[in-house]
Amino acid sequence: MAQNILPPDPDYPLLHTRNYEVRSFLKDENTVIIRGAVMDRKPGGLYVPDDDEPLVMHHMIVDLTVVYPQMEIVDAAVVFEAHPHTTCTNIVDHYQKLIGLNIARGFTHKIRELFGGPRACTHTTALIQAMAPVAMQTIWSMQAVKAKQSGATISEMVTPEERKRSLAMNLNTCHVWAEDGPNMSLINAGEELPPPLQIIRRFKELGKDPTGWSESMRPKNR
Repeated sequence: MAQNILPPDPDYPLLHTRNYEVRSFLKDENTVIIRGAVMDRKPGGLYVPDDDEPLVMHHMIVDLTVVYPQMEIVDAAVVFEAHPHTTCTNIVDHYQKLIGLNIARGFTHKIRELFGGPRACTHTTALIQAMAPVAMQTIWSMQAVKAKQSGATISEMVTPEERKRSLAMNLNTCHVWAEDGPNMSLINAGEELPPPLQIIRRFKELGKDPTGWSESMRPKNR
């Protein structure tokens, strides 16, 4: 069931709403499309009197085609669906410079360097920065899809080398994945990470034992 990220607040008049949405799609065995959108809306009646219809001020859509395990962007497309000035779209072709970038290593710094400030569209650039983590979170989803298609478990699909590479990408990305943080402490001790809380909760809702999930995720030597 879809959930509102932010519930309405009846105590304060609404001034502005910005929405981000990012999805990833499996294009082929080693390629995904990361598709993102940003939309800014002004509430009805704020800019146009006696009009209840919200105004969409910005609506940009970005497609990034990413190959794994290289994590390289091999194609990029930017579309401006809504923009406040006729000259806004003049910058669209500049985003072809995304092609060839590695979406894992130094990506945020490179995006600021190429597209920050007056060098591009601030809304599109912010969207692209929000899209990068989805590319990282897609890695295990790709393995899950491959496992489902082949009738195997994820543990049978992921090699120890692939697991090490995935862990290296997570290292020092947040306090939980700090090199001296709780997750790496478990891994370095040879223990398995517990299932995500959402998976534990859902397993219990379905009357299933979540402990089996960890075993299905453990890579086997091949």
